[in-house]
Amino acid sequence: MSRVSIRRGAAAAVAALALAALPSAAHAAPVPGAGADARHHHHQQQQAETIRQIVLQGAVNVRDLGGYRTWTGGEVRQGLVYRSDALGKLTDTDVTTVSGLGLTKVVDFRIPTEVQYDGADRLPPGLSPTARPVSDLGLYGTLVTAIGSGDPVTQEQMLGGGRAEAYMRDIYRTFVTSPENRARFAATLRDLADGRQGPVLYHCTSGKDRTGWMSYVLLRALAVPEDAAERDYLASNTFRAAYDARVRAGLKQSGRMQNPDLLIPLQEVRQDYLDSATAQLEADYGGFYGYLTRGLGLDLWTLAKLQDKLVR
Repeated sequence: MSRVSIRRGAAAAVAALALAALPSAAHAAPVPGAGADARHHHHQQQQAETIRQIVLQGAVNVRDLGGYRTWTGGEVRQGLVYRSDALGKLTDTDVTTVSGLGLTKVVDFRIPTEVQYDGADRLPPGLSPTARPVSDLGLYGTLVTAIGSGDPVTQEQMLGGGRAEAYMRDIYRTFVTSPENRARFAATLRDLADGRQGPVLYHCTSGKDRTGWMSYVLLRALAVPEDAAERDYLASNTFRAAYDARVRAGLKQSGRMQNPDLLIPLQEVRQDYLDSATAQLEADYGGFYGYLTRGLGLDLWTLAKLQDKLVR
């Protein structure tokens, strides 16, 4: 990478971070004109940013993070960063499809218990996952215990009355407060900034919480407007809805849960979960830039390389 391109990237990174630090009210849409013209432009931009799903049979939440516009006038490159749910149930056809993505690295945010229960990733020959576990605060074990009990009273006591939602908010806060979690997210961002590294995919079990936070942070670091980064995060509900509904129906039919709707707060992503993490980020680091630099330990050089590589 030339010094000129790095300087250009550094300037873009600084501008991006300055814009990312603006209050949310400033993140309406870019306004090229007024009134109807501005609304039409924003609608066109949203249309241009249609989320690019990679359709597989054994995973439902696989997407290319490219295509988003940035505040600095660029666009996130396609074909370089993918986010996903677990890849242990891929079919042979799926593996062929994944092979076509040209991945050079797969990062698995799952903890060992999840891998043990759900299975290791099925990947193209020559590709093995990099284990980079991010804590779920024991959520997976809690779910196994609650469902395994088969007892409606126990399940209600564990997950009902707003407890599931509170659990999720606690998990999101630890994305920011846990030094180990921060180190795993930071290492992934450094991988993505590395000019020698080809396309990267990262995932957890459902591809919505740990993967959702990683994607939100990456898009914000690339100067994608906050509302667009939030749309990407919330889109997991659309991609996962049918599969999650089948899981609930199966648990009811098998008699293991009388009220499988107790799982909905754990299956969904919600704005207030994301808000829990961003509020923690504000409290601990004073804003997004502080989180990137002091929380994740990323210097301007790395942020510039991230811009230079992933934004065109």
